Amino acid sequence: MTPEQFLARAKRKEIAPAVLLIGPESYGRDRCRQAIVGAMLAPEDVASGLTRHDLAETSLVEAVDDARALSLFAANRVIVAYNAEAALPKGRVKDAEESGESSNEGAIALARYLEDPSPGVVIVFEAARFDFDGEDKQKIERVRKFYQPVKDVVDLKRFSIDDARPEAARLAKAAGLRVGREAFELMIEALGGDMARIAVEIEKLSVYSQGKRELTSDDIAALVPDARTSTIFALVAALGRKDRSRALQILDTLTRDGEYLPLALAFLSTQFRLAMVAKEAGLRNSQQVQGHFSRQGVPMWGSRAEQVYQTVGKFSGEQLRKGMQYIFEADRDMRGTRPDDRIVMEQFILKLTAREP
Repeated sequence: MTPEQFLARAKRKEIAPAVLLIGPESYGRDRCRQAIVGAMLAPEDVASGLTRHDLAETSLVEAVDDARALSLFAANRVIVAYNAEAALPKGRVKDAEESGESSNEGAIALARYLEDPSPGVVIVFEAARFDFDGEDKQKIERVRKFYQPVKDVVDLKRFSIDDARPEAARLAKAAGLRVGREAFELMIEALGGDMARIAVEIEKLSVYSQGKRELTSDDIAALVPDARTSTIFALVAALGRKDRSRALQILDTLTRDGEYLPLALAFLSTQFRLAMVAKEAGLRNSQQVQGHFSRQGVPMWGSRAEQVYQTVGKFSGEQLRKGMQYIFEADRDMRGTRPDDRIVMEQFILKLTAREP
């Protein structure tokens, strides 16, 4: 189902014992999670009734056992299990699936629990690592199959720029934000239709303007200083999915915004290098990424660590090595005699998104 369909059901407090929020779109994921918490828990009960488990560190069996346990402090409970992909079994999974056998005790425990779930308890599984397109499509279907006992599944697909416009307009109206048409389009384009970022910026801009005047394009440029960095990271994500069409669309946005493409390439180089280090170090979440690089004296803040961790998830080690090779070649070509930087970047994208033979 779509986030809007789920939110309508949550408003009526029609929430199943388990919900799977699947896909990379964080704005919709946050709204659905907040709707579940709001429907199940009174504000004063959130501290005692809301539990979080990272399935990269806690087993699915332990999370299910927690759902079975009675609480002395809360009549209703919400258990959020994020990094839900980490519960999928490793190793000889394909053979087990083909034979029709369950390949993981966590899947068995979850299926048995949902046959007789604890009253007043909702488990929210968040699987945000994979996208619905490109090479991720097969992976996300495997996640969906593993969590087949969970009947309420919310597909969190990325907003297109066209889809982001009406939702951003709704948020701006609700926040009392007055923004010119050109400035509004600039914000949507600069943030690549990323609704999570757009929502944060609208809140920030509304506090800044206090509804006293209409914001202009100059205001957007001044108050969203890292918008282009965010757009370049969207390019990294598209490359990781081998989504050639989206990657070329983002390149077009960068070009129209006047981005200095050699600088964008330098950002990509840094991103790939950090991701290679993180993958070789076996870092399993953004907190570990931030701690690892901070201990080495490399500046690493929370949002940057999350970007690096997402890049680790999008690319295999071999893809990162190829990416570094292609970045080297693109950098060399940009230093040639009278190069066309856009053509060089297009060739880089075509190489990195090429299908394996």
